[in-house]
Amino acid sequence: MKRILAVVEYDGTAYQGWQKQINGQTIQNQIEKVLSKILNCPIAIYGSGRTDAGVHALGQTFHFDVEKKIEDLKLFKHSINCLLQKDIRIKSLKYVNHNFHARLNAKSKTYMYLFSLNELSAFNYPFIYDVHGELNFELFKQCLNLFVGRHNFINYTSKEEDELGYVRTIHNISIKHTKNIYRIDFQGDGFMRYMIRFIVGTCLACGLGKTSFEDIKRSLIDFSMKFAPIKAPAKGLFLVKVKY
Repeated sequence: MKRILAVVEYDGTAYQGWQKQINGQTIQNQIEKVLSKILNCPIAIYGSGRTDAGVHALGQTFHFDVEKKIEDLKLFKHSINCLLQKDIRIKSLKYVNHNFHARLNAKSKTYMYLFSLNELSAFNYPFIYDVHGELNFELFKQCLNLFVGRHNFINYTSKEEDELGYVRTIHNISIKHTKNIYRIDFQGDGFMRYMIRFIVGTCLACGLGKTSFEDIKRSLIDFSMKFAPIKAPAKGLFLVKVKY
């Protein structure tokens, strides 16, 4: 038995997220179906983590096992991409140790979120959040900086329970813009369901005058307060890289 690590990119617009569902179109469903057809046996894939419905990826990873070594992985990758939907593309394949696990061995992940303060074209609308209003950009950046470091993010996820006690470390948050597009990069040891979207949406709300800086600051230390984060749309979020 041989284990293969794959890197995949996808436009998540048409999918109900990464994770396999019985009656839903997901990225995992599509890839497993193609691999099983090519290898003529049931193939299960194991991702580095889930992405939600509408979220995209430039560097999602997953592993799977094959009974015999495939000599030409480049040709095998080409065969997979020929059968996949055109909004899913395998970027690379390589052999890894049989003990390797795409999720358990991940050391950090990098996500980016894109937004604009201007009207979008038809070509970039599916991938960028179009924010309406006058944004206090300096206040927005100050809000983002609150989330750097090790925090309990229970107020910034929809998870009902968490084996790590909702504690995660965000190593770095950076923001830059070119022309009318703003890009926020998040690098951390792990991110929970909706976590980045809640952070972005809430910080934007503060920058737009819809919530206060002090309430956001308190939400990271006071878990008894009734704090309702604001969730940014899925379309602006991309999983960029998984580091091992």
